[in-house]
Amino acid sequence: MGRPVMDAKVDKPLSRKDYERKLRDLHAELVKLQEWAKRAGAKICIVFEGRDGAGKGGVIKAITERVSPRVFRVLALPPPTEREKSQMYIQRYLPHLPAAGEIVIFDRSWYNRAGVERVMGFCTEEQAKAFLQIAPAVEKAIVDSGVILLKYWLEVGQKEQTRRMEERITDPRKVWKLSPMDLKSYSRWYDYSRARDDMFRATDTAWAPWYAVHSDDKRGARLDVISHILSSIPYEGLPKEKIKLPKRQKSNGYEESNFARNWITQTSVQRS
Repeated sequence: MGRPVMDAKVDKPLSRKDYERKLRDLHAELVKLQEWAKRAGAKICIVFEGRDGAGKGGVIKAITERVSPRVFRVLALPPPTEREKSQMYIQRYLPHLPAAGEIVIFDRSWYNRAGVERVMGFCTEEQAKAFLQIAPAVEKAIVDSGVILLKYWLEVGQKEQTRRMEERITDPRKVWKLSPMDLKSYSRWYDYSRARDDMFRATDTAWAPWYAVHSDDKRGARLDVISHILSSIPYEGLPKEKIKLPKRQKSNGYEESNFARNWITQTSVQRS
């Protein structure tokens, strides 16, 4: 199933200190990638798929938290409208593909049809099989147009998925992550496994291969994915211009005024 990004599940997760140090270095490289993409007019598309609770959102957040949202765009499309349902299936995703100087990240993608739609009965078997047939040709056209296309599957173990789902139930900060669809999906582990295997067999191609990531260790998975993205794109660090802050203008008689009627301070915020 796909080409592994992580070789195996790790026995000892990274400490927070080591994780943050390594992530800081990778963030610096992502900024270099960003500036190179803008200068070179590169078009980069990164697709994230995986089981519910596998950590796609955390990986995407780790990638994007120190770069410009004008360059790194994250797409998580809502369910299709009635008009979109009547279109060719992949059609609604195509307008969101990157233009020159853009890096587009799909938080789930056209592969919904091969996964959740197939497993949950939102499309017919014939529609799912037709998608698996056409997807490689569409991706070949995308790549031939000059887009760098990277596809990642995050795989979480049953025990860890259960722990994360239970955490979503009990932690008020995470309850928004849990939907009725997640609960139904949780019960259909092996249906998803079969759908995933079919998807890999049909769409793991030379021009758009899948890369698989064990994500039981969230920190390790985030570092490995970012490192793999950086190693898969031929970016170069651009020469740094020497920057010096200019002198501020003189006040010319201006005096600071209490321009805001209401200021928020720690003491003014009422805590229950």
